[in-house]
Amino acid sequence: MEFSPLQKARYEYVPKLPEVLKKPVNKLTVKTGKTTRPESDADEINTLFPETFGAPLIETVEGSSDENRAPLNVGVVLSGGQAPGGHNVICGLYDALKKSHPGSKLIGFLGGPSGILENKTVEMSDTVIDEYRNTGGFDIIGSGRTKLESEVQFDICADVCRIHDITSIVIIGGDDSNTNAAVLAEYFKAKQTGISVIGVPKTIDGDLKNEYIEVSFGFDTATKTYAELIGNIERDANSAKKYWHFIKLMGRSASHICLECALQTHPNIAIISEEVEAEKQTLNDIVNSIVHTVVKRSELGKNYGIVLVPEGLIEFIPEMKLLIEEINTLLAEHEEHFKTLNTFEEQARWINKNLSKDSSYVFSSLPDNIQRQLLMDRDPHGNVQVSRIETEKLLIEMVDSRLSELKNEGKFPGKFSSQHHFFGYEGRCAFPSNFDADYCYSLGYNAYVLIASGLTGYISTIGNTAKSADQWTAGGTPVTMMMNLEKRHGKMKPVIKKALVDLEGNPFKVFKENREKWALKSDYVFPGAIQYYGPAEVCDAPTITLKLESE
Repeated sequence: MEFSPLQKARYEYVPKLPEVLKKPVNKLTVKTGKTTRPESDADEINTLFPETFGAPLIETVEGSSDENRAPLNVGVVLSGGQAPGGHNVICGLYDALKKSHPGSKLIGFLGGPSGILENKTVEMSDTVIDEYRNTGGFDIIGSGRTKLESEVQFDICADVCRIHDITSIVIIGGDDSNTNAAVLAEYFKAKQTGISVIGVPKTIDGDLKNEYIEVSFGFDTATKTYAELIGNIERDANSAKKYWHFIKLMGRSASHICLECALQTHPNIAIISEEVEAEKQTLNDIVNSIVHTVVKRSELGKNYGIVLVPEGLIEFIPEMKLLIEEINTLLAEHEEHFKTLNTFEEQARWINKNLSKDSSYVFSSLPDNIQRQLLMDRDPHGNVQVSRIETEKLLIEMVDSRLSELKNEGKFPGKFSSQHHFFGYEGRCAFPSNFDADYCYSLGYNAYVLIASGLTGYISTIGNTAKSADQWTAGGTPVTMMMNLEKRHGKMKPVIKKALVDLEGNPFKVFKENREKWALKSDYVFPGAIQYYGPAEVCDAPTITLKLESE
């Protein structure tokens, strides 16, 4: 293989660790804290997870003496979509295992959770690990979206672990993957298999966080990557002065990416889905707000601008949210009948006939291409795949139509030319920033401590992350305390509660205080490419969101 100069240089980077994790690894142990309880649906969660419910918070600390620890065989799996830093989680776990005992083994399951079910494995070695240190992607073992949900699957997992003498599995994934990890941990403990399960919080969307998980890994790198691209487009818009750029950004269930990119780049408009829902803004309200800014900037001689659109916006618009919920329910309850409808026209007629009056009106008013996107194959949870819905194009079409009306009325003398973009996959496998390289390595290293301490059903957590890495803390958080009940495939199921943008939080408040100024002024900020070498304030800085939240 050929390696780029940067790739070679990144292999040599030594990730920074919290002070506690710099201690001899066999001295590291845990201290228990307060018992935990989910914020909602506690009784139901307790019933579903009697073995692991109410476990205490954990702090990683230095013990009084070195322990002669036996070698361990640990399995690791990457689950779900990619996020920068995944390789470093595995590297940190591997290094801690080998430091504890050179006879320990780290066994990677290939292709995600299906690798466990199909017994597809590879044993990690120095040669393999060293080729992936500080690099992006999940290609070291691959990822997948297979769900571990049935007892048959759990029994297969246990059998495969026995074949390899694996006593712990580390699942690196998002909210759904870590929910599955908690279910697996509960089953293993109830069946007294002796196999523990530890999770690691991953998602570029930033919605796997709470009081104890300050940030999911990959969010830092992804937002900095998107912010660089947005800054480039802002510079182009400010130079050409002739296009309105509508940029859709990843983040289905929350607008953390959109908000962070807005704080980094100062676009003219950034839509925050949570605010749309809280204020019950209709699709027309959103369009009219954009039109207002376009007209005002035109009056200033600025027929150009930048609009940031969160991927999941359409599900937060009240009338669209109701429509999508009704469609999801219809398709879940009548899946077999829907498959017999061969054409889009047949599908649309059947859907329209079975929708409520209000939802039928909304569905009929949408452009044909948006209707088609709403009826495409569902995601693994039975929900519409909002990433396929071209919300940015829908907004462009509606804004253009409204501006044409105003032009005919003599109320808009300017011009409106548009460009659309979707920034998603560009950020998922980028070279991790120094922050993510350090954070992920620490998460993996700390996961070993939780395993060695006999814990199960926990997520590895690193805290105080707005500070320099040496001031970070380490510990573990029970997955059950993060759960609530949500409807999936028409049934209520336990899942990790997603963290939405807090409209009372500092990041949104700072954005809100400045957006009127950003709307009319071309007050663009150009973050540039992620930097790996130079002053700490340039290379190691966390996201603006994380800094503001820490205040």
